[in-house]
Amino acid sequence: MSTLISEDLEHKAGLAGQGKTILRLLNYLKPHIKALVFAFILLVLGTAADVAGPVLIKVFLDDYLTPRLLDPIPLILLGGGYLLLVILASFLQYHQLIRFNKIALLIIQQIRVDIFSKVQYLAMSVFDRTPAGALVSRVTNDTEAIKDLYIGVLSTYVQNIVFLLGIFIAMFSLDVRLAAFCLLLLPIIIGLMQIYRKISSKIYRISRAELSRLNAMLNESIQGMNIIQMMRQEKIFQKKFAGINEKYYGAAIANIKLESTLMRPAVDLLYTFALILVLGFFGLESIIGPVEVGVLYAFINYLDRFIDPVNMILMRLSQLQQAIIAAERVFEVLDDERTTTAFGLNSFQEADDSPTHTIEKGEIEFRDVSFSYDGVTEVLKNISFTVRPGETVALVGHTGSGKSTISNLLMKFYPVDEGKILIDGIPLKDFSQEELRTRIGLVAQDPFLFVGDIADNIHLNRPQLKEREVKAAAEFVEADKFINRLEKGYQEPVNERGSTLSSGQRQLICFARTIAGEPKILILDEATASVDTETEDAIQIALNKMRQGRSTIAIAHRLSTIQDADLILVLHQGQIVERGNHNGLLAQKGLYYKMFLLQQGPIRGH
Repeated sequence: MSTLISEDLEHKAGLAGQGKTILRLLNYLKPHIKALVFAFILLVLGTAADVAGPVLIKVFLDDYLTPRLLDPIPLILLGGGYLLLVILASFLQYHQLIRFNKIALLIIQQIRVDIFSKVQYLAMSVFDRTPAGALVSRVTNDTEAIKDLYIGVLSTYVQNIVFLLGIFIAMFSLDVRLAAFCLLLLPIIIGLMQIYRKISSKIYRISRAELSRLNAMLNESIQGMNIIQMMRQEKIFQKKFAGINEKYYGAAIANIKLESTLMRPAVDLLYTFALILVLGFFGLESIIGPVEVGVLYAFINYLDRFIDPVNMILMRLSQLQQAIIAAERVFEVLDDERTTTAFGLNSFQEADDSPTHTIEKGEIEFRDVSFSYDGVTEVLKNISFTVRPGETVALVGHTGSGKSTISNLLMKFYPVDEGKILIDGIPLKDFSQEELRTRIGLVAQDPFLFVGDIADNIHLNRPQLKEREVKAAAEFVEADKFINRLEKGYQEPVNERGSTLSSGQRQLICFARTIAGEPKILILDEATASVDTETEDAIQIALNKMRQGRSTIAIAHRLSTIQDADLILVLHQGQIVERGNHNGLLAQKGLYYKMFLLQQGPIRGH
């Protein structure tokens, strides 16, 4: 009993949530009210013209054909009027359909822009836990399903509901009793729709989730295709993909079976009973007295026309359910409060009253900072250090010791759990995102290039940068040497992720991109990890130039690249276990000393 009650409450909560989702989708219609009203007027006029046709035929049958009054002028007027109504109905329905679809496409365009804009500002923690393919599915597949709501569902529902109202008005004008009998069909049809909504909502949630998993796996497989082929995992991934695809297929089949039971067969059965009712009514009437053939024809014609819009509404009900579930998934992203712009604010932009500060000197201070990605395991524990203006502080340690996390916190990719991070004595949270992104330059371990050309990747849509500054940045990091050897130079096309360039060339372009912004603070996260030894020697000079006059945090595995750092912090399991310069740390013969021996071999004199 308790299970039935909980399921009923869950169903009611689900329907209430769907109602809110529909209202939210309808809110997107507000900017298009004038166009919508005009389209609705065209729809009403077109429906009226369509419904009036059988009335003219009824007049012809009862007033002229049955009494054999074949006066040519009235007959020509009736025939011409009927033809005019058919042409007018077609013209009006064409234009109202065009306008409804145009409004729908404009709304979907806005929804896609909204969700894509929100994705740009989501906190990094969202991307840590959400597969890229799942987010892609929300922006593409789910918005496409919502498009069907406005194009296929909304216009169809409005058009057919107006058409049904017109049919009932015409029926009541012919015979009130019979029209009232036919009106009893509506509660039955609404009941079928409610049963379908209750069952299909569960099926569609499974279907959208499996489609999202399909996209996620497809994206992952394409990104890691070289590993899959190298490790001969093609058949394994095929089986995994086939398994997810089978679940998606199962959900689709379940919905088809549901539609096959509740949609067309049920409506056709209702139509048959209604037809029997109408014929039986007129049969009884014929016993009592004469029956108007025109009224009989009009009722059967309206009954037939009544079934068509009902079928259209029910057939679109599946699209409505898909659109509602898809919209719920889209709104989950739009309502996600985890944004990088203002922690705790459900907004794309900074709070209007947030203080604005500028980074002048570039002094960095970590004061008893602790952090956990999952809220359970601490990645950093009571980290404290200071980077004075112009100094270079190097972070070294084994994988997982927390080095990259420090740079992530400084870039405000994640909020600090405990402690404070200060720049020039001002808490990090008091700086705007624009100021941090402008004044802090990050060179990541994995160089990422966008589709375009080399100049675009260095410039990166920063309006203050001119062409000469782009080339100056490339020369500064000595990337111009290989760029000038390319066929098109700075206009050389760059494919996705820069696949046609070597890893070292990609990293050099990222160096140029960072230095072009003239940052006050520099973060080098394994900046030379993707560079060969010969190229490393060439760009080490450029790195030294980049660090001059800038506060620099250098994360490194190769200890040879940070021996001249002003301060070296050795991290182990999220804690600073050693600190000092290169020679001082070697003299301590601690963890740094052991790491150096593993990389360089025995040291003379030690």
